[in-house]
Amino acid sequence: MKKLKYRRFPGDTIVVPMLLGVVLNSFVPSALQIGGFFTSMVNGTGALVGVFLLFLGASIDIKSTPKAIKTGAVIIGTKILLSVALGLGAAFLFNDSFLGLSSLAIISAISVANNALYSGITAQYGDDSEKGAVAITSLSVGPTVTMIALSSAGLASISIWAIVGSILPLIIGIILGNCSAWFKQTLSAAVTPSIIVVGFALGCGMSIQQLFEGGVSGILLGLITVFVVGIVTVFTDKLTGGTGVAGASISSTAASGVSNPGALAAVDPAYAAIAPIATAQVAASVIITSFLTPMLTSMVVKHNEKKAAKKAAAGGKA
Repeated sequence: MKKLKYRRFPGDTIVVPMLLGVVLNSFVPSALQIGGFFTSMVNGTGALVGVFLLFLGASIDIKSTPKAIKTGAVIIGTKILLSVALGLGAAFLFNDSFLGLSSLAIISAISVANNALYSGITAQYGDDSEKGAVAITSLSVGPTVTMIALSSAGLASISIWAIVGSILPLIIGIILGNCSAWFKQTLSAAVTPSIIVVGFALGCGMSIQQLFEGGVSGILLGLITVFVVGIVTVFTDKLTGGTGVAGASISSTAASGVSNPGALAAVDPAYAAIAPIATAQVAASVIITSFLTPMLTSMVVKHNEKKAAKKAAAGGKA
C-alpha cells in the first residue's frame, strides 16, 4: 500500500466513491442487492443526504460581521437568482433541454457553491469581510433551492412539508453546532465521511452509459457556472462596494450538489428518469469549476492590481 500513490484532485471526495458505485452497478448490479445493511445503504440516498445536511449544518458558524453578511448575501443571492432564471429558461424556452442540460441539472449545480474552495481562495486573496462571508454562503446547501424553484414554477409536484423537511436537518445542525462546542466539533468531523458514503450510494444508481451522456454537457454546465454566472456575480459584488474577489471565489459547484437531483427524484418520481444524467452533469461541473474558479479569481485580482497601479501612477503625476 505504501507504493500505491494516489494524487488527490478537486471534488475527489465525492467523485471517486461515486465512480466506484457506477462500476459496481454497471458490471455486477446483483451484488448491490445482496441484502442486509449494504443494500440498505445503497438504496438509502435520501436518508444519507439528510444525515449529511445535519453534519454540515453543525459546521456553519452564524456569527459574522455586518459587512461579511452583506457580502455573503449579495454573492450567494446573485448565484441563486441566476440559477433559477437559467433553469426556468431552459425549461420553458428549450423544452427542458438546453444543449442537453435540464432545469434540474442547472439549478442543482449553480445554486450551490464549494464553500471549502471559497474559503481557501479568500484566505489568499480576500479581506476579513470576504473571508467571513462563508457563514452566509454556506446556508445555500442541499436540494431546497431546486425544490422551491421547480415546485413554484409548476415543474415539480412537491408538498410544502417535503420542502420544509429537506432543510430541517440543516437547521437542526446549525442550532446544535452554534449552541454547543461539543456538538460542533463532533458533528463537523463527520462531514467528509458522510460525503464519501453519499457519493457511493449515488453512483450505485447510475451506469457508465449515463456517466458518458452527462460528460460533455456537464463540462458545458461548469463553464456556464464560472464564466457566465461567475462574471455576473463579480459585477454585482463590485456594484455593492466589494472588490469582486468574493464574487469570483463563489463561482463553483459544491460537491453536495451532486446529491440534489436524486433528492428531488425521491420526493417527485417524475424526475427519476433524468436524475442519473443530471447527477453526472453536476459531478462534471464540480470538477470543472474546482479548477476554473481559482483562475477566474486570479484574473479579478490581477485586474484590481493593474487598476490600482494606474490610479497610483495618475495620482503621482498629479
